[in-house]
Amino acid sequence: MLRGLVTALRTLTSLPVPGRDAERFSSSLYWFPVVGLVIGAVVALLARAGMGAGWPELAAVLALLGGVILTRGLHADGLADLADGFFGGRNREAALRIMKDPNVGSFGSLALIGVMLFKWICLLELARAGAYGMIAAGAVLSRTAQVLLAARMPYARSEGGTATAFVEDAGWPHLFVASISGVALLFALLGGQIVPSAILLSGAFVALLFVGWLSHRKIGGITGDVLGASSELVEAFVWCVAVLWLKGS
Repeated sequence: MLRGLVTALRTLTSLPVPGRDAERFSSSLYWFPVVGLVIGAVVALLARAGMGAGWPELAAVLALLGGVILTRGLHADGLADLADGFFGGRNREAALRIMKDPNVGSFGSLALIGVMLFKWICLLELARAGAYGMIAAGAVLSRTAQVLLAARMPYARSEGGTATAFVEDAGWPHLFVASISGVALLFALLGGQIVPSAILLSGAFVALLFVGWLSHRKIGGITGDVLGASSELVEAFVWCVAVLWLKGS
């Protein structure tokens, strides 16, 4: 079972993790919310360090760049590829072909700039409010969202791809375990507060539904790029909802 954690850490982060990978990569999906907690804790600590220096803008930059570096830019790359493929391809085949291209096009560049700027603004507000638990919660829910997509949507490429090993055996057990652990970690991070936890969870679900609907419409399923993009978009939307909650409460 712990080999699944090793694979999850190696897949989602740049951390040097000793040990052997899981025999079935799909078993790592059970651990995605936990790895999200690791990422979220690092991002939140960096935000707190920046606030300790009395510089909120620095706190947001440290948190944003720390998350990108810790994940090797993997999810950001998926976001860029998704934007290029979905908005640059005229049909399913063209979209999938463009998403395989390692070069970043204009749609991908615009998506990266827009989402990163949006996340920086949200992190700035959350850091100012000292809402470090909400920052970490965004990372937990975004990695949990990846499991839900992997478990409930088919892989879009008939020839397979980098995420095939994670998606092909994913099912209800992965979805159930990841969902329970993701919600439990969310409640723990928010001190057991029901209302803000439910609001952040609802925000994550809305963003997840949008990505799932768009992927089904454009390419009839998911790819590794879709999973990465879903993480970026769910995280951004959760942080946005958190900011709106804090300003309205």
